Amino acid sequence: MVSIMVEVWNLDFNYRELVEVSLKIDFRGNSKKLIKLRRQGLTLFFVLNLLQCKSMPIPQKLIKYPSVAKGGDKRTFIDFLEKNKVKYTPVKHRTVYTAYDKAATLKVKPNIIGKTLILKIDKNLAVVLIPANKNLDKNKLKKVAKVRNLDFVSEKIMKNQLKGVKVGAIPPFGNLWGLATFIDKSLINQPKIIVNSGDYNFSIKISPASLKKTISDLVIGSFSKPRSR
Repeated sequence: MVSIMVEVWNLDFNYRELVEVSLKIDFRGNSKKLIKLRRQGLTLFFVLNLLQCKSMPIPQKLIKYPSVAKGGDKRTFIDFLEKNKVKYTPVKHRTVYTAYDKAATLKVKPNIIGKTLILKIDKNLAVVLIPANKNLDKNKLKKVAKVRNLDFVSEKIMKNQLKGVKVGAIPPFGNLWGLATFIDKSLINQPKIIVNSGDYNFSIKISPASLKKTISDLVIGSFSKPRSR
């Protein structure tokens, strides 16, 4: 049995992703074979050079993950996911700055792409996640959060308060910085969603169930409205 990392084209969602594959291989015969593999309902095709295949761990250095600082404890975002045993898939893509552009780049429906917003709710910052094809309905969020005042924060505040990640690519895990996290119900109902991971050229695919497991105080509600055209 060998474990390898391969970059494949996801035929269901139409984007590249890194996949760890464990295979039982018969080394007799031609060294190059076409492997067709079923993994979690996805069909993946790739050519594997069996002579170069050996047992190996996942090479984390293939992707540069941002560092997240919390209380002086610097760690990578991926460390946070691994520590919490979060099941996820890294998704590479060209540099994008908005959730809607990410959907277009990955050629997926925008309703499965999470758009991270940072708001000041009363006196505290909070992380809010809505679909890329929706806008925030502030009045609905006020009711869900049971507050009178909330508003978006400036880029300067985000840079100062949310260290280690890039503005516009903030992961929807408020507990990384001790903040409350709100997620729109329409995303919770999706089997998989794609969310920010701290940088402009890669994201992560994750199940809403994993989000709920990782963020113990996650608040779920309906506070989005159709995106303005």
